[in-house]
Amino acid sequence: MPPITPARRRELRAKAHHLHPVVRVGQHGLTPAVIREIDVNLRAHELIKVRVFSEARDERRALLDRICAALDAAPVQQIGKLLVLWRPAPESAPEREPAESTRNVSGAKRTRAGKSTLDRNKGKAMAKSTPQARRPRNPVARTAARPPAAVGPRRPLSGTSGATRRRGRGRSA
Repeated sequence: MPPITPARRRELRAKAHHLHPVVRVGQHGLTPAVIREIDVNLRAHELIKVRVFSEARDERRALLDRICAALDAAPVQQIGKLLVLWRPAPESAPEREPAESTRNVSGAKRTRAGKSTLDRNKGKAMAKSTPQARRPRNPVARTAARPPAAVGPRRPLSGTSGATRRRGRGRSA
């Protein structure tokens, strides 16, 4: 893979800032299983972070070079034990619907073999084309209401009347 430009590298670093590491390289180092996991994640996400649990800085740099060489990826950034890798996603052909497929009278789609989806499913329930309306929620409360407070005359605190207590007077500082 050709080296990426500084502007592209800056853009990729900005995107990678919020990512979490998806692969961890442990005490056994770069095994074929780890390389395969990195490859799977690069195919799925293009830009990934890898955490390396190694104390030696030179060893981590060599590991980054080996990963990039094995998977044809570009190193974006290395911060401590985190490696950021990027590889563009492979070009995939857009999926098209076959031209011969038509719908029959019942609304089932016919395939090339001539069987409709209703024939293949043999009367199994199929998903409805329009979503159903939600049923209204039950208006009954889930928990019992609290009992009413005891009704009766309120007694003011000793030494003050209710009016002075409400206005804020009569307090000692």
